[in-house]
Amino acid sequence: MKKLILAATMLVGFTGAVVAQSKQDFVLVNRTGYDISELYVSPAKKDDWEEDILGDDGLEDGDSQTIRFKGTGSVCIWDLKVVYEEDDSSAVWHDIDLCKISKITIRYDRKSDTTSAIFD
Repeated sequence: MKKLILAATMLVGFTGAVVAQSKQDFVLVNRTGYDISELYVSPAKKDDWEEDILGDDGLEDGDSQTIRFKGTGSVCIWDLKVVYEEDDSSAVWHDIDLCKISKITIRYDRKSDTTSAIFD
C-alpha cells in the first residue's frame, strides 16, 4: 500500500512539473491578410532570435498554430517576431508575459500600414 501511495504522489508531482513547464504555451492566430513564413520567440533581453519555430510549414492567413515550449523553466517574459512570406517584412513585439496569456491574434491594418497584436 505504501508503494501505491508513493507512486501516486510521484505521478501527481510529475504531472504538476509538466504543466509548469508548458505555462508559456500559446495559440498564434494570423488575421493579417498575409501568410507568415517565419516565427521567432526568444526570452526578452536576449540578443538573438533563436530558431524559426514554424520551420517549412509557415502560417497561412486565417490559420492558427499552437506554440509549445519545452524546458523553459520560469521564464515568462518573451519577445515575438513574425516574418511575412510576401516581402520578408517583419513585425516585432517585446516583453510579452506568456505566463499570463494563452492566445495572440495578429492583425494588419492596410490604411495605417501597422501590424498589431491582441493578447488574450
